[in-house]
Amino acid sequence: MTSRLPPSSPGKPATPEELRRYDLLLAGLDLLDQAIAVFDASPKLVTWNKALQRLLDFPEEMVRVGTPFEDFVRFNAQRGEYGGNDAEVERLVAERMASVRSFQPHQAERIRPNGQVLQIRGVPIPNLGFVTLWTDITEQRRYEQLIERQNAELESRVSARTAELEAATTRLDALAGQLARSEERLRLIMDAIPALIAYVDADERYIFANRGYTEWFGIDPTQIIGRSIAEVFGPEAYAQIRPYIEQASTGEQVSYEYSRINPAGRPVHARSALVPEVSPSGGVQGYFVLSIDITEQKASQAALIQAQKMEAVGQLTGGLAHDFNNLLTIITGNLATLRDKLPAHQGYDDYLEPALSAARRGTELIRRLLTFSRQQPLEPSPVEVGALVQGMTSLLSRSLTERIHMQLDLPADRLYALVDPHQLESALLNLAINARDAMPDGGELRVAVSHRQVTPSIAQQAEVPPGDYVQFDVSDTGSGIPPELLPRLFEPFFTTKAFGAGSGLGLAMVYGFIRQSGGNIRVLSTPGAGTNVRFIVPMTDAPAPAPGPAAPATTATENAHRLVLLVEDEPEVRKVIRQQLTELGYPVLEAGNGLEAKTMLEAVEDIALLLTDTVMPGLGGRELAAEARALRPALPILLITGYATGEPPAGMPDIPTLRKPFERSALAAALAALDHPETPAP
Repeated sequence: MTSRLPPSSPGKPATPEELRRYDLLLAGLDLLDQAIAVFDASPKLVTWNKALQRLLDFPEEMVRVGTPFEDFVRFNAQRGEYGGNDAEVERLVAERMASVRSFQPHQAERIRPNGQVLQIRGVPIPNLGFVTLWTDITEQRRYEQLIERQNAELESRVSARTAELEAATTRLDALAGQLARSEERLRLIMDAIPALIAYVDADERYIFANRGYTEWFGIDPTQIIGRSIAEVFGPEAYAQIRPYIEQASTGEQVSYEYSRINPAGRPVHARSALVPEVSPSGGVQGYFVLSIDITEQKASQAALIQAQKMEAVGQLTGGLAHDFNNLLTIITGNLATLRDKLPAHQGYDDYLEPALSAARRGTELIRRLLTFSRQQPLEPSPVEVGALVQGMTSLLSRSLTERIHMQLDLPADRLYALVDPHQLESALLNLAINARDAMPDGGELRVAVSHRQVTPSIAQQAEVPPGDYVQFDVSDTGSGIPPELLPRLFEPFFTTKAFGAGSGLGLAMVYGFIRQSGGNIRVLSTPGAGTNVRFIVPMTDAPAPAPGPAAPATTATENAHRLVLLVEDEPEVRKVIRQQLTELGYPVLEAGNGLEAKTMLEAVEDIALLLTDTVMPGLGGRELAAEARALRPALPILLITGYATGEPPAGMPDIPTLRKPFERSALAAALAALDHPETPAP
């Protein structure tokens, strides 16, 4: 190799001591894995170490004292080190020489044609030249790519099914082990991982924690190192995980879940894996911690359980409602007929009217149950909420005791909500009664109404679309509700009242109505300081002007010429409806099922109206209606049902429907609406 003797001053050769020191310096530089070269201000090569040829593959005859820097640049350009083609060699050389002559510090990376990755750093020596350092970082970059692939695999597995947690934990354990041995170099990568990662020593003190971990606990990253697990977790959360730490201290890997209250006062949940690091001599010298925030997953699970409860109760309620509606149809129909046939003042006021009133209350109860179970379709319309609440003042006051003061806070401008007004009144009444029961010694009930705009950032948390809503706040100064009972308030049949004092359906019905209306509800309560129930429902524009007067109903004489085909599989219900039709003047032809009715439609041309139940064995009411439309497109059809009505199934015609139980006047109005479609049915 060309000599690398130190330059000597003219007339003053280097001393043996200077030569010895220079040889030692070169020997030290030759031991480095990095290539070093020193160029003077020309710039020409002054000195270098052996790694220069090993890393950069320069010809031995080129690496000598005095070789211009431009020769090295041109050599690299000609062998494709900078990319480009042969025609671009001079341009590439000129660009790099211009950069070199500026003598500015610089740092860059270059991937050589053979795949080798070099990190290049140039540092100027004022008025003398500059030093260039080449570092082979090929393995480092390959290692970082490996870590990135492992990170991507980890992120995919963390978001997969819970059953795959153990496999994901194993992969993250390997990553955590690598982290402990190269913490500083991988800090940015670990902070980017969507998981909570930490390392604690055998004394349960933190040695490392990534950014996600410190943010989850609300601790400054510089303050967690050296603190104990008990200090970071707090006494309640630490008590939950202490048994698992003791289990891991035996060398066993453990997984567990825990919850805590974050600095914002909200409960959060995490699933953790604790991997002990066992020393070669035995014994645990520390623990790798991998945690995943499962707060949203817990909330989704709770919502799913609540939905399953609501679905189960809804299915039960729907079936019971059908049977009760049929029973109430028989009861109300026969009582109404008996009332009409009895002579005046012969037991009507004392017996019939209370019975009819009770049957109507039963009908309303069924409607509320179906609304609660989300099977009863609501009848939303634009409602001026201020007027509605103001109009309920006397009703609410009668529901309270004299020691309870009611305060209304209503908006100055009119606000319209798109809700079922009867269900809204029922919801407010339910909440007022709950407030009354929470204030046996008196207090204050406040009902406030205001405009609420839900922004996209709030909408996700509120589980409603962004937009304008009407907000109701019903607040009391009563006894409050214990925190552990708040999550169960909307469960069907759950009540905080004494046994026999409540059905447990009030808040569940309110919840069902509000969610079905497109809103949401939440309850805040402090034991001994009262409760606030806040719910929002969609806001809408003022209603359109009321339509003109309805067309007059047909007379009994006109009805006498219109044969009605009545289809009902319950004989007693069919008997009541037939009686109502007869009293309205209609001649009636009866059928006990859809197949029998279809045969009559095909054989009897005089049938002018079809009145059919929806759910029957064999051929159902909607299927029968479809058959009737095919036979007689202009035939008026009215469906009757004891189930909740709603959108017709796909492929079925949309036909007016009358819900059971109904009285003769409602039936007459529904039949009249068939002749005058512009007239709204009841």
